[in-house]
Amino acid sequence: MSVIVCRPEKVTRPYYVEDLGVNIYSSQEFCYAIYHHPMLFMDRFDDQNLIDFIRDQLGMGFAAARMEQRMKAGEKSVELMFLFMQECDYYTAAELNRFRQLVTSLKKLPPLEYAKRKTDYLVECKQYGRAIAGYQAILEAAGDKKDDLLAGLVWNNLGACYARIFQFQKAMEAYDRAYGKKKDLGLLEKMYHLTLLDSGLELKERYKSLISPQLKEKWDRDFDEAREKAGESPQLKNLQELFRKDSVKRGEGAARLVEEWKQEYRSMA
Repeated sequence: MSVIVCRPEKVTRPYYVEDLGVNIYSSQEFCYAIYHHPMLFMDRFDDQNLIDFIRDQLGMGFAAARMEQRMKAGEKSVELMFLFMQECDYYTAAELNRFRQLVTSLKKLPPLEYAKRKTDYLVECKQYGRAIAGYQAILEAAGDKKDDLLAGLVWNNLGACYARIFQFQKAMEAYDRAYGKKKDLGLLEKMYHLTLLDSGLELKERYKSLISPQLKEKWDRDFDEAREKAGESPQLKNLQELFRKDSVKRGEGAARLVEEWKQEYRSMA
């Protein structure tokens, strides 16, 4: 995420937004993050630690006092968020009006669909571990409710999260559950590709009979193309370039690269 810094405040303890991997050092940065990522902040403003940051670090004591008063009166988090953005005076009235309309429309979604939208956003931020927990909570809350479409989408997204952190067995199980809710050929393709990624996995017999030789040939070709494309990724090229350097620079570069991978994996899991 890129952030435009307009008026740095004397922040000694920045507010860390884990979902975005950024530290907030000014009210303008905070407004920018909220405006462009509302799903991450709509339910966050009824937190005393956040209000303390606004008062003590951003120097917005009057706004923090109003927010505290309203929070104690039972005001919803989203209204506290609107109050903060108005006090910052970073966006125009027209921009804030459009923002309020967007947020209001999101809050009007049915609870489970709203929860799914929030969890989908965690996936976009590569917070796969937290997204997995979110999808599992949605499925648990849904119970035996007959909403096969929503359940199918959640199981599908859960499978994608597992696949991205290399838990292929769990991904296969999730896609299998998704297919039980919605007979989607795309799900069969994902399960088939998982068997190519993990030789220990095998399609169920009932699925094998649904895959024609023509489909199998196409999916094999798509898989090979994806693998070739992955081989051309900037990350792999950076690694190849790293090993062309002398031993000292290679060691330094490798250490930095490994640390970057560790940080990325921690955020995913």
